[in-house]
Parts: sequence; structure tokens; C-alpha cells
Amino acid sequence: MSTSTSGGNATGTPGTSPEHLKPGDEAMAGTPGTGEDLCPDCSGSGKKKDGAECPTCEGTGRITQGIGGG
Repeated sequence: MSTSTSGGNATGTPGTSPEHLKPGDEAMAGTPGTGEDLCPDCSGSGKKKDGAECPTCEGTGRITQGIGGG
């Protein structure tokens, strides 16, 4: 039996696997000072113009980015 210690709290929808950083993410979902936004590369569709999955958001249409602070 293996145990994972990610060092963070488990957030997300029950019954889904823990989130990971997608190429367009600046931080893990739920990190203080961040928020969810539409992917700038696919405008939230999750697909590139040729219909393939967007590599930036991995097809979700959303990224996590910093929302400001000082």
C-alpha cells in the first residue's frame, strides 16, 4: 500500500482524482490569492481551432491564475 503526501488539502469534486497543475496554471486550485479563469488560448472552449484538445488547459477550458495582491 502506498501513501501520497502532496502537502496540500484535498479540494475538488468528491469522487474525482486530485487536481494537478496544467500547463496554463500558475498555482493549484484553491491556493490563496488565485482564482479560476477562462483559458486564454482557447477562450474557454477546451479545443484548438483544428478541434484538438487545448494543451494549455488540457481540454477543461479553465486555468488557475493569480488574482492580484501586493
